[in-house]
Amino acid sequence: MTDAAPRAPDPQPERLRALVVDDEEPIASLIATYLEQERFAVTIVGDGLEAVAAAERHAPDVIVLDLMLPGLDGVEACRRIRRFSDAYIVMLTAKTEEIDTLIGLSVGADDYLTKPFSPRELVARIQAMLRRPRATSQDVPQLPLRVGDLAIDRDGHEVTLAGAPVRLTPLEYDLLLTLAESPHVAFSRRQLMDRIWGPAWIGDEHVVDVHIANLRRKLGDDLAKPHFVRTIRGVGYRIGSRG
Repeated sequence: MTDAAPRAPDPQPERLRALVVDDEEPIASLIATYLEQERFAVTIVGDGLEAVAAAERHAPDVIVLDLMLPGLDGVEACRRIRRFSDAYIVMLTAKTEEIDTLIGLSVGADDYLTKPFSPRELVARIQAMLRRPRATSQDVPQLPLRVGDLAIDRDGHEVTLAGAPVRLTPLEYDLLLTLAESPHVAFSRRQLMDRIWGPAWIGDEHVVDVHIANLRRKLGDDLAKPHFVRTIRGVGYRIGSRG
């Protein structure tokens, strides 16, 4: 009787990559520890210029980016990273002024937390972003969604306007897709947050307005006579023009 061949170990799932950018080493190390407990492979850098280089070199899935950094501040670092990366970006800020948050979101950050913050909450926010449904299965190809000359290719995860590509952040894409998949539905801010950020997200609902404004700008939408994203007074937003 021969011994059975040893069973090969199950392949380990590929680890997600996180980039933590903070010049306060204790905070960066604490964030990294919590992310590593969730099986992230973590890279830490301490200034904005290093952040841009590391984002290009390591292609992280998630970036935790402090607003106040030496060399290059978080806003400009985020702006440059967005030129080549669609990683989820959570911005950390010690400032409480609303304008700092709005600027960070306007250049492509997906979410933000104000210091001091709970590392557990940060990890929960990141996990909620990563749970968002992304591109659909290639087993059942889907026709692009169309709104006028705007086309959303769900299989390719691409958006074109009059045939020209439109570069959106993952969150902007999710917002547009949510609206386009239900063209006759007016979504409240809370409904959009529940669908895109997740029902556990407890941030300010007006963050939705900032991302909608970014989306409109990239689509060249006219606020007075919108072709794509309409504001429904007292309700929220829906896709499609009045005509």
